[in-house]
Amino acid sequence: MSTEIRERLNSLASKLEQQRGSIETEEATKNAFVMPFISLVLGYDVFNPNEVIPEFTADVGTKKGEKVDYAIVKDGEVQILIECKHVGAPLNIKHASQLFRYFAVTTARIALLTNGDEYQFFTDLDAPNKMDEKPFLVVKVSDFDSALLPEINKLAKDAFDLDSIINAAEELKYVGEFKRVLSSQFADPDTDWVKFLTARVYEGSFTQKVREQFTGLVQKAMKQFLNDRVNDRLKAALGNQPLQLDDASVSSPEASAHVAEASAEAASDAREGIETTLEEIEGYQIVRAIVCSEVAPSRIFQRDNKSYFGILLDDNNRKPIARLWFNTSQKYLGVFDAEKNETRQPIESLDEIYRFADDLRRTVQGYEGGK
Repeated sequence: MSTEIRERLNSLASKLEQQRGSIETEEATKNAFVMPFISLVLGYDVFNPNEVIPEFTADVGTKKGEKVDYAIVKDGEVQILIECKHVGAPLNIKHASQLFRYFAVTTARIALLTNGDEYQFFTDLDAPNKMDEKPFLVVKVSDFDSALLPEINKLAKDAFDLDSIINAAEELKYVGEFKRVLSSQFADPDTDWVKFLTARVYEGSFTQKVREQFTGLVQKAMKQFLNDRVNDRLKAALGNQPLQLDDASVSSPEASAHVAEASAEAASDAREGIETTLEEIEGYQIVRAIVCSEVAPSRIFQRDNKSYFGILLDDNNRKPIARLWFNTSQKYLGVFDAEKNETRQPIESLDEIYRFADDLRRTVQGYEGGK
């Protein structure tokens, strides 16, 4: 099921990229992105009012007739409340007043705030029947963290397990917060962080001069630490060629988190029983060698799945370069056109990948703006 959810999220990510520029209203956001998420990812029938109630109304105090966008029903009770905003709009908990009020008067234990790309899941960890102000789970379709697949699966209709969701929510909430704090510190360490680390290697007083000196050293050490950790995981897959991270690779919280998420995804894949073969690695190296004429080799990533081996630009599932379909007797190389439509080309040997060098380079050029 997790593999199916991953594929459906990839499909939604492609749809987001293609259509978000033409979505101008909250209603269009719901139709284009939120309803497909409820249907394809969570598995509920959006046209069955016994499962999904649009414009759900419950009188709350003096707020008569106020609505939330959707209520998801399972086993005859409201389980999830959903409030939607326009795609691209920042999600601010202050704008979710209906969710707060409805959470207290319905049977729902899960609330969802979304703009069609980012999905923030809330529960009542801090006080019973009162929605928390911070989400326990954040899913971003356009930059999906595969380590979250098991948690999303728990929210899906066929596997919905409220007790399991609530039990995992506290850990998810604080792990997510820790990741965001660490990401920001790796990108721009504050004085307390620098002082904390400096105290473990330097015995003198933490003066202004020392702070300025060690801020640069801390940044350099963290960059090298990330580089070492990624190399430990990827050396074998890259044929013992070390991966170099430039300054831009760790210049933002998102980039720092991305490296950690890539490692987590590799571990998650291993747990799911995905086995990367030597032939897939050799095919990856051939594709990498072909397209390095267009972009730096360090921007070419591999992501193995049970059904195919994916090769991506910038480790972004919206930028597929090729897919290696090597799990059957007939091997195929999946190549992509300008609209990201995949064509599977039958090949008998790895050397035949070179026949499609121009197609692979054109795909990468398209992502680079035709350069």
